[in-house]
Amino acid sequence: MIIESNQRPENAVSRTTVEAGDHYIGIVWAGQTLRLLDLEGNQAADTLFFNAHDTAERYSAMDTLREQGEVYLSAGSKLRSNEGRVLLTITADTCGRHDTLGGACASESNTVRYDLEKRHMHSCRDNWMQAIADHPEYGLTKRDITHNINFFMNVPVTEEGGLTFEDGISAPGKYVEMVAEMDVVVLISNCPQLNNPCNGYDPTPIELLIWD
Repeated sequence: MIIESNQRPENAVSRTTVEAGDHYIGIVWAGQTLRLLDLEGNQAADTLFFNAHDTAERYSAMDTLREQGEVYLSAGSKLRSNEGRVLLTITADTCGRHDTLGGACASESNTVRYDLEKRHMHSCRDNWMQAIADHPEYGLTKRDITHNINFFMNVPVTEEGGLTFEDGISAPGKYVEMVAEMDVVVLISNCPQLNNPCNGYDPTPIELLIWD
């Protein structure tokens, strides 16, 4: 569902560019609004959310999809934790839908899907592992890398129940915006994937904006 925001970029308390293939980790406090902005279009932002005070509570695709009764995420979706509580609510979305079934690229999946020679290509799991290694203050370990959201990524569900990776439906300037319902740690991999069309085979930057 397309809903535009009334937030003005010049009023944001924080603006961060996440370069192509790079990562981000930080806290969004309860009541703040977070926007992910697709600067050049057709980019995937693989994202994990955690309760900032107890990281054992984290985003759950299963709880989220079961409660909303929809496969895709968009404006109105409540992003639920593995304890069934709402971490964030999507309040605006100019892309239309976002994936939470396709998972994130890793050396193992690159090998299985593409070729043994692709094993050492940079991946979202590599990004997340680097982020938590560089920032131990958030208390995350590799055991915390679980279900993720692929913002802006187009992963249609086939009639047979399978998943396919297709060209993105985003475009330059499209965004998704959400309000934090509790203090959350945000962990993002600005996907470096070059082997499928989730990034148009050309990863590009995204921008994160936060408002009080």
